[in-house]
Amino acid sequence: MLGPVLLAAARSDSIRRVVAAAPVTRPVVDRFVAGERLDESMTAVRNLAARGMEVTLDHLGEDITDPAEALRNRDAYLQLAAALKELGLGTRAEMSVKLSAFGQALPGGHDLALRNVTPVVEAAAEAGTTVTLDMEDHTTVDSTLAILRTLRERFPQTGAVLQSYLFRTEDDCRDLAGEGSRVRLVKGAYKEPATVAFQDKREVDRAYVRCLKILMAGQGYPMIGSHDPRMVAIAQELAHRNGRKPADYEFQMLFGIREAEQQRLVEEGHRMRVYIPYGTDWYGYFMRRLAERPANLAFFLRSLATRG
Repeated sequence: MLGPVLLAAARSDSIRRVVAAAPVTRPVVDRFVAGERLDESMTAVRNLAARGMEVTLDHLGEDITDPAEALRNRDAYLQLAAALKELGLGTRAEMSVKLSAFGQALPGGHDLALRNVTPVVEAAAEAGTTVTLDMEDHTTVDSTLAILRTLRERFPQTGAVLQSYLFRTEDDCRDLAGEGSRVRLVKGAYKEPATVAFQDKREVDRAYVRCLKILMAGQGYPMIGSHDPRMVAIAQELAHRNGRKPADYEFQMLFGIREAEQQRLVEEGHRMRVYIPYGTDWYGYFMRRLAERPANLAFFLRSLATRG
């Protein structure tokens, strides 16, 4: 029952200040966030690449309130693309972006986000990589998918994230299961009302499997974003059933979570991409990670008790 509380706390400025000021927080955050600086994220990329993994990088920042912040986030991603190009890591690393970080929630936000994200997608292509549009709460889905359609006219490799807990997602999977489409399927990590999303974990899991069946049977490239052993096993079975080779899909997991499982899948010949967040605006991401799994919250509370 703590999940909804933590998700609500993820958007509370007062709780943000308390958590950020706690001496214990930084060491625990380091488990889930690669660092605050670009060079720290590049170190994580190289380390994971040496272990046979690929990565997707997320410069943390969302729910901005100022167009100037959107420009700063755009510039941070342009610097990231330049670093990937300079280091020759484009074949191992892609970029994940939240359109709220590019101004999507501001007045005129749809056009503003498209205007700000376009040069990032262009820079990614020049670096030999691509961009995946992260999905946020349900109010952003239509805008995000419309921006995806526009970007794919020039950059068809641009990917999207779909969340199985939303009632609409099976239809969205059908729309995005065509040739060339790249879709990361996740369960969902925002507090959503019962009018638009499943609330029971079992229903979310069932929806995930239904969505995964659609994507695996389609002509696109499914990206299985899950740490759930059952979903990983089901994905492997569906890939086999649909005649997919290891190059025809990939698994994705978060930095710092189930690292042994990540390595196991690589050693079995699967493609594994690790989601690496970095940057100073880590609070919202951190709280969602605590909400997703009781083990993450227990880890944090044990650290509080030990260091207290």
